[in-house]
Amino acid sequence: MKEIGIGLSCSLKSDAIGELVYIQSIEDVINLFDNASGKICIVDDAGITTLSPILSDLVGTICTTGSAGSHLAIVSREFGLPCIMAMKFITNDLSSLSGRTGKIVHDGEEKGILYLID
Repeated sequence: MKEIGIGLSCSLKSDAIGELVYIQSIEDVINLFDNASGKICIVDDAGITTLSPILSDLVGTICTTGSAGSHLAIVSREFGLPCIMAMKFITNDLSSLSGRTGKIVHDGEEKGILYLID
């Protein structure tokens, strides 16, 4: 496993493994309507509007901004999903992560770590 990012663990304090998908537009979400199961979505906006149609099918959420009080973190907690906010990645090309298998790990009280496992 290779560590690729660290952020603030903001919801379910458990691990999750799934296919990473970088969401950049509403069209990206529409393309996942029938294929969101088992995915970990990476977003730049801490709002929930974009992910709301597929949230119940995801295994985890990651956001490059926000905090524990952000809407995405709150709703992820309600859905029982692992969520990492304010994620700092080792790469600037988040699109390159789409299709790869990732693992969200809760480490301690507040830290969430993302690993590539493929």
